[in-house]
Amino acid sequence: MTSTIDNQDWQQDFVATNLLAIGSNAWRGYSTGERGIVVCSLNNPAVGVVGESFKAYFIPRSRLAAFLNAWLAAPDTVILQYHHMNSHILHAVDTYNPTKDAILLLESGHYASFIYLRNLPITPIQCYECICKEWTEFQPQSCLDKEKLRHT
Repeated sequence: MTSTIDNQDWQQDFVATNLLAIGSNAWRGYSTGERGIVVCSLNNPAVGVVGESFKAYFIPRSRLAAFLNAWLAAPDTVILQYHHMNSHILHAVDTYNPTKDAILLLESGHYASFIYLRNLPITPIQCYECICKEWTEFQPQSCLDKEKLRHT
């Protein structure tokens, strides 16, 4: 019981700390025209000046079944939280509200957790807009000038 609680605690902390990145990836992926799932891999994090970073991917629904079959077929991958089957994950992707929710598959070591994030305190589109705004603010002026020239 304690290990389940510990798993949920660090997962909740991870989601809270990285909500903008998760929501932004969810919206950016959805805006390509298809529902899907955000996959975050905590395996092999990159360590940089600002700390550790993780790999995040958006898998569109049309490619999700094949992805889950291949990924979860690996002999050392165990999916946590009540052993969700692929059909449950696919159903969640088919029915979630992309304007308020996100679906996350969190990989850590040999474990994967399926996390359905409902009624987020900041919507995926707000996450995306916030990241875009911050990205623009931190770009060197020469990059911004080049971008303005492209649009004129």
